[in-house]
Amino acid sequence: MVQWEISEGEVDYNTALEKMGNYVQKIISGEADEKIWLLEHPSIYTAGTSANIKDLVEPNRFPVFKTKRGGQYTYHGPGQRVVYVMLDLNKRGKDVKKFVENLEAWIIHTLAEFNVVGQSRSGRVGIWVERPDKPKDINGLIKEEKIAAIGVRLKKWTTFHGLSINVDPNLSHFQGIVPCGIKEHGVTSLVDLGLPISMTDLDIALSKAFSKVF
Repeated sequence: MVQWEISEGEVDYNTALEKMGNYVQKIISGEADEKIWLLEHPSIYTAGTSANIKDLVEPNRFPVFKTKRGGQYTYHGPGQRVVYVMLDLNKRGKDVKKFVENLEAWIIHTLAEFNVVGQSRSGRVGIWVERPDKPKDINGLIKEEKIAAIGVRLKKWTTFHGLSINVDPNLSHFQGIVPCGIKEHGVTSLVDLGLPISMTDLDIALSKAFSKVF
């Protein structure tokens, strides 16, 4: 059985890492069920294992945390739903690629609850939406912007870290980094797309979509 936890207010990043790490250890030892943890962080930048320091454009803007998750630089802050995914792949199948694909599918199904078409792109981690309302990109194609990020870590085939979905963060805060090392595409949110979605609305959609994928 998967436990769900929702934290009110902003959770300190180091506090969250410690709590998540301790819980993952309990899953590994058979003392705890799998868990999905929904929360928000204060404004921070995090660097994954593939982060390039050149992508940290404004190193003094917010606190910067080095993490052991996969991926590059990302931003977390108020208005963004962070989802820490603690699942036992010993039981669900020892396939990291499939697990990441399932996270992508989970986000896509969640966004579909609000009639938003999210898409994955080869070579670009995360979920993207087309913006036909904006000028075309330098190649004359419909502009695409990132609405959700993914970065995971495994310990003895138990997952932690996870994903984040932009509900209504301050999008200018992403300008302090090159999100996920991708310069040519922007960042968006549900509210930026014209949808007055609350965090509670998103949590309900996440719960509903989870069972479709996992």
